[in-house]
Amino acid sequence: MAKEKSAFFTYKGLPLVRKGNQLYFGNMYDEFVVQMEIQSTKKVGEIEVADKVMIRKMSTDMTINPIEAIVKTAKKDSLYEALDIACAWLRV
Repeated sequence: MAKEKSAFFTYKGLPLVRKGNQLYFGNMYDEFVVQMEIQSTKKVGEIEVADKVMIRKMSTDMTINPIEAIVKTAKKDSLYEALDIACAWLRV
């Protein structure tokens, strides 16, 4: 039996990939992606939710210095707000 290819989770039609406290939103073959870093969380009932998220719009051009690849930054108080900004930056 052939192994199925795993698909990325998508949000508003673009891939959203998480590893630990890092999330990447967008297609790596597009000009830009948005990297989100969960800097802190708080407990709401039984669930841990992000309450400080650093957002970085980055070029996917691998020839650019990683520091210079960052073209916009912002800090938000929830993952929802961070995704809202990320969508606007990528014009989804």
